[in-house]
Amino acid sequence: MRSITALLTTFLGKTGLLEGDLDYHLLRASMVIIFLFFGYQKWWDYEAQTLIPFISNGPLISWMYPVFGIRGASWFLGVSEWLFGTLIFIGFWNKTVGALGAAGSCATFITTMTIIPFMPDGWAASAGGFPAMTGNVPFLMKDVVLFAVSVYLLKQDAARALVAVRAEGVGGHASGGRARPGTAASSPSRCLSRTPGTARTPPLLPRRKVTHDQDPDRRGRTQHGGWPAR
Repeated sequence: MRSITALLTTFLGKTGLLEGDLDYHLLRASMVIIFLFFGYQKWWDYEAQTLIPFISNGPLISWMYPVFGIRGASWFLGVSEWLFGTLIFIGFWNKTVGALGAAGSCATFITTMTIIPFMPDGWAASAGGFPAMTGNVPFLMKDVVLFAVSVYLLKQDAARALVAVRAEGVGGHASGGRARPGTAASSPSRCLSRTPGTARTPPLLPRRKVTHDQDPDRRGRTQHGGWPAR
């Protein structure tokens, strides 16, 4: 058994499946595809009619029929699924947006899973009832797995978005004490550094060139043939 495990691990290692985020990206892509196709169904009358037993028996979504009607409720679900699918797709590049889509996906499948206990004729009486699924219940059971995938994406996206925010904060604090080029704090010609409690050091003045006629020592030496008397 150990040899089989070692061979499998070696094979997976050579294929690169054990490295990187292949599973993470694969789950994201699968959720995008699911929301794309299921959202498209909601725009047609055949799907609106199919949803009647699900929405009517859903404790969290039964309110949609009085508010939107049969077709309107189907359209509402279609818009929601396309919205969450789009946000999850954007999560390939923006983890904050991806986390929002994953949160919406979690809410979606929590809503559908709550229908299971209230779905009539969902358990086969000929097989003793629960847990022998029948009717519409098997269709809803898939949402348990989709909910788990949504939780995984929400955790991954939220954690990576938090790391990015903290990294930006650390970078901002590290560069917060640096003055940008061209500002008064970074230009030595605009201000003088001074330690608190010490006198300000005046700037150095340029030396003035003294000519021969302006030098009193040279004028005296020239007029008297030597150095003037002191």
